[in-house]
Amino acid sequence: MQALYFLLKTVSDFFCALFILRLLLQWRRISFANPFGGFVLKLTNWAVLPLRRIIPGFGGVDWASLIVALVVQFIFVLLVFGAAGPGFGVSVGMAGGLWLNLLLLALMNLLRLVIYLFCIVLIVQAVLSWVNPWSPLMPTLRQLTHPLLAPVQRLIPPISGIDLSPLVVILLLQAVLMLLQ
Repeated sequence: MQALYFLLKTVSDFFCALFILRLLLQWRRISFANPFGGFVLKLTNWAVLPLRRIIPGFGGVDWASLIVALVVQFIFVLLVFGAAGPGFGVSVGMAGGLWLNLLLLALMNLLRLVIYLFCIVLIVQAVLSWVNPWSPLMPTLRQLTHPLLAPVQRLIPPISGIDLSPLVVILLLQAVLMLLQ
């Protein structure tokens, strides 16, 4: 059972991360012309493009990507609760309150995934800034993390050329994760 849970969680988190990345790349107006953007587009077009006919983007947000990510998380939560046994199984006649709780659980999982995704992007950006600051991935990472890093960078300037803002932001994101648990 644990192996099945691990497999389901890995696949759902991978696709949700891709849909969230697509949303973030479009929200920050980052070009999809780079290899990373092309990878994200090719793996998400199958779900986002048909839904975009019904749900267009609005306010600079790709709502279709967000809804697909939420649906993937909701399906994951349904499968986990369905596999938990007859006492926790999901049935058609389920009370509306339980469906709402499952939707809220899926939303919380999605929010946790967004926070983990930002932590990973910040770590990759920090490592690349030391190892290969001229990597073609660096402009994309900088544009993705700028909304989180800019306020902290105004408060904590670089010390002897070392920027501590990614560390501070990761600590703050970890604190938010603790609040969500």
